[in-house]
Amino acid sequence: MCRTENGGTEKRYAASQGFSLIELLLVVAIILIIAAIAIPNYIRSKERANEAAAAQNLRNISTAEIVYSTTYGIGYSTNLTQLTGSSVTADKNNAGLIDQVLAAGIKNGYLYTYTVTSTDPQGDVTTYATNADPQVSNVSGQLHFYSDQTGVIRTNSTVTAGPTDSPLL
Repeated sequence: MCRTENGGTEKRYAASQGFSLIELLLVVAIILIIAAIAIPNYIRSKERANEAAAAQNLRNISTAEIVYSTTYGIGYSTNLTQLTGSSVTADKNNAGLIDQVLAAGIKNGYLYTYTVTSTDPQGDVTTYATNADPQVSNVSGQLHFYSDQTGVIRTNSTVTAGPTDSPLL
C-alpha cells in the first residue's frame, strides 16, 4: 500500500505478465484465417506451375524429335528413352536431347505418354503423339496436354487431350 497526497491509501498492482487466454485464442484465430486464404492460393499456384512445366516439356520433346530426325535421318524416335542418354558419344539410341527424368515418363506431377502413330515401309517413325496428363487430377494439375510431330500443343480440361482439341495459346 502507498500513501497518496491526500493521506488515503491506494493499492498498486504489478503489471500482468504474458497474454490472457482470450488474447491467445484471438491470435490463433487470425493465423487460421490467414492460412485458410493462403493455402488454396498456394495449391492453385503449384498446379499452374506444374501445367506450365508440362507444356514446356512437350515443347522440349517436340524440339528433340526434330533434332533427332534431322540428325539421324531415320524419322522420329521410337520411344522417349532414345532421346536421352548418358554416353559420351550420342547415337540414335542415346541422343542426349532430353533429360532422363522426362524420358522416364513422370515429371513435375505429370505423366508423359509417347506413342508411335505411323511408320514408313522401312520401319522409320513418320508420326508420333505425346500426352501429358496430371498424376492426380485437381492436385498436381487440371489441364491435359497433347502434342505431335506438328509441334502444336493442344489442351483439354476434362479428359486426355487429343489432336482435335484446342491449341494452347
